[in-house]
Amino acid sequence: MTTLYDFTATGIDGSDVPLDRFRGKALLIVNTASKCGFTGQYAGLEALHRQYADRSFEVLGFPCNQFGNQEPGKAAEIASFCSATYDVGFPMFDKVEVNGPNRHPLYAWLTGQKKGFLGSRDIKWNFTKFLTDREGRVIARYAPQAEPAAIAPDIEKLI
Repeated sequence: MTTLYDFTATGIDGSDVPLDRFRGKALLIVNTASKCGFTGQYAGLEALHRQYADRSFEVLGFPCNQFGNQEPGKAAEIASFCSATYDVGFPMFDKVEVNGPNRHPLYAWLTGQKKGFLGSRDIKWNFTKFLTDREGRVIARYAPQAEPAAIAPDIEKLI
C-alpha cells in the first residue's frame, strides 16, 4: 500500500527530500501562495508547527502558481518572503503543480486518497490542506477557507 513515505519532493533549497524523513509524524500538507487572499494563513500554519513541533507533528508547505498566478516567484524569493513576513520555520518545498497532467506525484496520491467538494479530485485553490497520520495515511482534507487553528483538534487526535 502506498503511503506518504513513498514520495520524494524538491526542497525549497533545491535538494531532494525523501518524505520518509517525516516517518512517525502527523503532517499537515498545504499548497501555498504568497499573493493570495489566504496568504495570512502562513501565520496560523507556523503557529501550529510551533505548538506541536515537540509532539511529532510538522507542516509541509508546497508553493503553487496554478491559481491566479499568485505564486510567481522563484524558490529563493518564496523562501525569503515566508521567512521575512511570517517567520516560517516549517519545511517548504519548491513550486509544484497540484492539478493537471504535470501534477506532482505526491498531489496525485493525496487527491486520490481524499476527494474534495462534490467528490472532485482537483485542488480548487491555494491553501487546501491534507492531514496525514503517523503512518503516512491521509486522514482529512480541508478547504482553503479552513483556518489552521480549526484543524488543531484533529491534530491532537493524531499525536
